[in-house]
This record gives sequence, C-alpha cells and structure tokens, in this order.
Amino acid sequence: MNHAITSSIKSLALVLSILALTPSVYAAGVDSRNYTCPELQRLILTNRFIFINNPNFEDFVVSNVSYCDGGGISGIIRLRTVPTKDLPECPVNYCLPVKGTTGGN
Repeated sequence: MNHAITSSIKSLALVLSILALTPSVYAAGVDSRNYTCPELQRLILTNRFIFINNPNFEDFVVSNVSYCDGGGISGIIRLRTVPTKDLPECPVNYCLPVKGTTGGN
C-alpha cells in the first residue's frame, strides 16, 4: 500500500474514533451555562438529545418528540428553559414522563 493511502486510512480511523466518542460525552452531561442559546440548540439538534447538568436543571433534553419514551404520537414534550451564557432562559424540549412512570426521558 502506498504512503498516501496509508496516511488517509489512519486519518479516517482517527476521525471515526473521535466521532464515536462524541455523543457519549454529551450524554454524560453539559452545563448549559457554557454555551450561548443558539450553540446549545445546535448541540441538541446535532446529537438528538443531551443531558444538561447544572444546578437549575438535571435531565435529558431532546431535539424532537421521537426521542421521548413512547416516541411519536404517544410522546409528550414540554418547553422548559435553562440558563445559557447569553440568556437567563433558553427554551429546550423536555420529555414529560409517560403515565404511570416517574421522571423524564
């Protein structure tokens, strides 16, 4: 194998490894206060869901209802707000618990 192909394969492997780890980092929790509201919204859309971990809010937020328990038509979203660098109240989608359960998502 020539050097250019080997180098390209190694670069691709590195990028794929980083991408594989990225969603788990956001699932472990982000502090919304480290992001502007548009940055936080983009992060949620890109990753489909994230765990927000700050003193005011500790739960998952989602990009749309399909990521809630029950998903689709049986899932219910409520708009909640979290503090960000630029706004005291940035709106995020929060899954309401399915009847008969406790907690969020």
